[in-house]
Amino acid sequence: MSQKSVLVVDDDETFRVRLVRAFEARGFEGRGAADAREALRLAQHESPEFAVLDLKMPGSFGLDVARALLAIDSTTRILILTGYGSIATAVESVRLGAVDYLTKPADLDQILAALEGTAAAPTRESEEHSVPSLARVEWEHIQRVLHDCGGNISQASRLLGIHRRSLQRKLDKSVRR
Repeated sequence: MSQKSVLVVDDDETFRVRLVRAFEARGFEGRGAADAREALRLAQHESPEFAVLDLKMPGSFGLDVARALLAIDSTTRILILTGYGSIATAVESVRLGAVDYLTKPADLDQILAALEGTAAAPTRESEEHSVPSLARVEWEHIQRVLHDCGGNISQASRLLGIHRRSLQRKLDKSVRR
């Protein structure tokens, strides 16, 4: 029986290497790519069963990589992993064909459960404790509007009804957290 293969695409070399090694320790054939070009080259050579994609990388967007990987092989199970989670990008990820969307930090057990479709359904108790803070809801709304505006801060600030510099400060503050 052949090993299942996984492709990890993340610009953070340390994270990527550690995640590939963790998959290999669990019996997977692991491969890593630092960017979209390398990921697509690897996938065209041998399409992986699983792919873990970082949402934001220099020069590429994880959702674009997901589209390209699914064009190569529509059976690849894709997980979007990000440090900048928002409802808008989570919905967009699943709409494009990703099996799940997790925010960092996520451990290998969570990643495997999501990829294999064995993640436990949330219980009523966990749902009650997962009510997002007002700051989180604001951040997600800002990200959705910014995404809808194609990253145009001036247009997003007009739609949100706040000054452009105020929006830039909110974005800068959340990045520094």
